[in-house]
Amino acid sequence: MFSKILIANRGEVAVRVIRACKEMGIDTVAVYSAADADALHVVMADESYCIGGPAASDSYLNMHSLLTLAQKTGADAIHPGYGMLAENPEFARLCEASGIVLIGPGAAVMEAMGQKETARNIAKDAGLPVAPGSEILKSVEEAEAEADRIGYPVILKARSGGGGRGIRIIREKSEIIGAYPQVQKEAAAAFGDDGIFLEKYLENVKHVEVQILADREGHVLVLGDRDCSVQRKNQKLIEECPAPVLTDSLRERLHKAARQLAGAVHYVTVGTVEFLVHGDTFSFLEMNTRLQVEHSVTEMVCGIDIVQWQIRTAAGIALPFSQSDIEMHGHAIECRICAEHGKDCLPATGKVTMLHIPGGMNVRFDTALYQDCEITPYYDSLLGKLVVSADTRDAAIRKMKCALSEFILVGVSNNREMHMKFMEDENFLNGRYDTGIVKKVL
Repeated sequence: MFSKILIANRGEVAVRVIRACKEMGIDTVAVYSAADADALHVVMADESYCIGGPAASDSYLNMHSLLTLAQKTGADAIHPGYGMLAENPEFARLCEASGIVLIGPGAAVMEAMGQKETARNIAKDAGLPVAPGSEILKSVEEAEAEADRIGYPVILKARSGGGGRGIRIIREKSEIIGAYPQVQKEAAAAFGDDGIFLEKYLENVKHVEVQILADREGHVLVLGDRDCSVQRKNQKLIEECPAPVLTDSLRERLHKAARQLAGAVHYVTVGTVEFLVHGDTFSFLEMNTRLQVEHSVTEMVCGIDIVQWQIRTAAGIALPFSQSDIEMHGHAIECRICAEHGKDCLPATGKVTMLHIPGGMNVRFDTALYQDCEITPYYDSLLGKLVVSADTRDAAIRKMKCALSEFILVGVSNNREMHMKFMEDENFLNGRYDTGIVKKVL
């Protein structure tokens, strides 16, 4: 087992990883930018070091500074959290060359599954259904020809990265000439890679993902599934586990497909395979080779600490339990609390002048917030994840409404009221909602 882990991230996920390490008896090293000097993860870690200015490019994304610090502090592993460098194969290769374990599936798998068009081909070869798409596009003219072949609407996507960036929905040919350079530019700025491709855009579908956990001996376990269909601008807002209204047959096929893909790439540690579901059919969307933001909602149902087992499997420890040992209990819902204001949901900043976190049985708020902390404009707007679980979905919804009504955050505009609208909307309550639900509710 690792003796010391450097956490190459900030905010809620850094706090989450530090807690897991403390419970496992592992020393932690926190890094922080000049803007995060007073952040919660800084005081929670055993050691903390400033590695640069407020911009992520000067601090949390500075690979060489992170590796140098890991070596100087004697860290034998780095946990990248999610976002930042979590799926960066170059960073993984640098870690490998330095003799430091990057907690994840390794550079080769990150590279293969991080390139979305490559991942599509791997999934297809592994027997998974995939939506019609193109190879990497070389020109606007090629994009127009491929869109005609695939059939509108299509989605223009960056082959790297995620988080809803580098994506445009194209409904007619005239839109391509403007969208093509925009997506290329956005992809290059966000991911350092301007490669883009086309895929058939599937509307009115459910976005369902399957959580996997695998060890180096080839054991691949499924820790259930999640519905992530409540999205705005391709970014998730609400997740629930298990995904509602799936038939037993469809759920079994989704889980089998996730195992097949993980086995095909010899996957190790924690990962997520995402699918688009329509009726009783589904197609592969992508694979996330990292810890997911929404892992918390799965932990509430399966009773397994996903972060701890991510660390153990990265250290080479074999899974001591099998698929039949995993029991899913009840239903859990997660609402992402974000700093935002206005109809356009623009990121908000400010000082937390009052904070009350809901309590009660099976209520959890994963966050790095504290009284009087400052929310700056430099990073993602996620403030925390409010998660509840109960015996049934209806009970979980009632519990979430109760938790949201108790949640108080003054000083920073946030989306609590938006989540309450979903908990009272018939489209959400019946569980049959799809990715178009936001337009109906908001």
